[in-house]
Amino acid sequence: MEDHVEVQMPRRRRHSAEFKAEVVSACMRPGISLAAVALHYRINANLLRRWVAAREAKDVVAGSAGASANVAEFVPVPLIASAPAQEIVVELRRGATAITMRWPVSAARDCAQWLQGWLQ
Repeated sequence: MEDHVEVQMPRRRRHSAEFKAEVVSACMRPGISLAAVALHYRINANLLRRWVAAREAKDVVAGSAGASANVAEFVPVPLIASAPAQEIVVELRRGATAITMRWPVSAARDCAQWLQGWLQ
């Protein structure tokens, strides 16, 4: 004689739009984590993340439709070009002695070699 055990799969819960809106708005409060809200309302965090993403996408679409009249035009800002450096200035102090060395940019390699030797 065989015993047949019937296993029932749990039904998916359905959540009302009001419940979803309440939970998603709870996630929008500053300092509140999505995981904490999911635990509080006893729902899966991944499901809640989907709800939040859908709300954000809806807000972006709604915002872009109404924001077209409020969009500021691009305003170019002129940049003041500074003159390229004509020299390398190295200020060194060792004890009471202070030295300021000026090297032409074209001799940067010589400056680096001198500085490396001086620091040894």
